[in-house]
Amino acid sequence: MKRTHVTAALLALAVLGTTAGTAGAAAAATPDRVVTQAQTQVPPINEAALGQAIAGLPAPDATAAEVRVGGSAGSWHGVSGVRDLRTGRPARKGMRFRAGSVTKMFTTAVVLQLVAEGEISLDGTIQEYLPGLLPADYPAITVGQVLNHTSGLPSPKLSNDFADIYATRFKTWTPEEYVAQAVANPIEFTPGDWQHYLNINTFVAGLLIEKVTGNSYEHEVTARILRPVGMRDSYLPGRSVRVRGPHNRGYQVVPEGFPGAVEYGDAHVVDMTETSVTSTWASGDLISTTADLEKFVNALFRGEIVPAAQLEPMFTVPGVKQYGTGHPAVYTSGMSKLELPGGIVAYGKTGARYGSATGVGATRDLSRTVVYSLNSTDAKAAGQNQRGLGVALAAFAR
Repeated sequence: MKRTHVTAALLALAVLGTTAGTAGAAAAATPDRVVTQAQTQVPPINEAALGQAIAGLPAPDATAAEVRVGGSAGSWHGVSGVRDLRTGRPARKGMRFRAGSVTKMFTTAVVLQLVAEGEISLDGTIQEYLPGLLPADYPAITVGQVLNHTSGLPSPKLSNDFADIYATRFKTWTPEEYVAQAVANPIEFTPGDWQHYLNINTFVAGLLIEKVTGNSYEHEVTARILRPVGMRDSYLPGRSVRVRGPHNRGYQVVPEGFPGAVEYGDAHVVDMTETSVTSTWASGDLISTTADLEKFVNALFRGEIVPAAQLEPMFTVPGVKQYGTGHPAVYTSGMSKLELPGGIVAYGKTGARYGSATGVGATRDLSRTVVYSLNSTDAKAAGQNQRGLGVALAAFAR
């Protein structure tokens, strides 16, 4: 496989942003490592490449980073950067962060648990389980199509202007309000014909969980996954705009003169640590740590969260094209599939909230796992994030 193809594939494990130069005093990566002989075909852990991938922080693209690599070939753990720009205190291990769309793995897993329990069928329709949620003229949409983003459901028409987003960062959404704004628009395509990765799908999945169980989405994820797996530093914040416990501050780069902005090297940033995540809810509201997410991916892939028979959708890419591009689909139910050199296949998920970018990935046999958290200064930018891509390449590629 050519390197260009590898890079394109690894973009599924890289978050969006840009990198250029350095700013402020650079903090060296501080690794913990235990390297053993590899038991599978994964390459040896490239300690130098991993250290380099998070070196030099704070920098224009990120203020802090934490990376945790594990598996049968050994482990590596590195931290770099600062907790906040005001004091310059060094970042520490175990900081909590907003995991963004990594949340979709949890939402999907709970739905598949309910499938295993006979409460839901992947072939059952959303109209059957949630009558009245979708317009009467919408075609039948199955639970399976919602999970693998082939539903054709549209997004709500919301402003992408960061000035508007910043001004409304404390706005509280209800899931029903979000879905209603989305389905005020026509269906995008015949369900099952294309794949379009959109938050609306996981919002519907979250409402499905609540309807079937009679409990809140937050309760079900906590009781079914967070507590059994021992994810003691992870939680769903609901309407709270704060991050409880130790965490790094998250910043977003903005133009000079932006209200509340402070200088950051040659740029300006605003602090986005406090913000409502109700606009992403079951698609992106999880707060976690790298250690907890490593526990989760190990338990998930071992079949300890979802039984093996019902876990397959999380490793299955539908045989359709991506809507609007014509490229082959890459998303499974809850994750993405990556084909790497040397026959290595990995599955994972990225997530981005303003000031925070996260990635989780692993080979299916767990010979290599990686979790990273970047306090990116432009986590949702349109270009690829070279630092997240560098972490992914160092963790998986030869």
